[in-house]
Amino acid sequence: MVKKVDKSEEEWKAELSPDQYQILRQKGTERPFTGQYWDNHEAGTYRCAGCGTELFSSDTKYDSGSGWPSFYAPTDPDHVKTEADSSHGMRRTEVLCGACNAHLGHLFPDGPRPTGMRYCINSASLTFVKGGGHGGHASESTTGRD
Repeated sequence: MVKKVDKSEEEWKAELSPDQYQILRQKGTERPFTGQYWDNHEAGTYRCAGCGTELFSSDTKYDSGSGWPSFYAPTDPDHVKTEADSSHGMRRTEVLCGACNAHLGHLFPDGPRPTGMRYCINSASLTFVKGGGHGGHASESTTGRD
């Protein structure tokens, strides 16, 4: 089970950049093809930019064509959680950090095998730690939007 992180909004504002705060705490979305990690091909681990919890591995990252980092599975199912999201007149599934409840992105059922899922994640919600994994990401491509 992941250790829960509880901070005040003042603490979040002091620790996060304005863009990170808007995305992680106010459920914003960065524009496609603008984030730091959408085209990252290095082996490593992606962690929550808010609390450092390990979320995804480069082993499950793939090019979805969406302009956001996309993964077909988290490193540990307990490290992410999902909620229904009906904002902006759409019905989507929001992806949140299991530890600090930060908004990460959205989940879509159009990903590659073996899960068929696409975790479409904002780069600003992530930090990247080089190393580990098996040296890259899947090359299968799908299309979609966060």
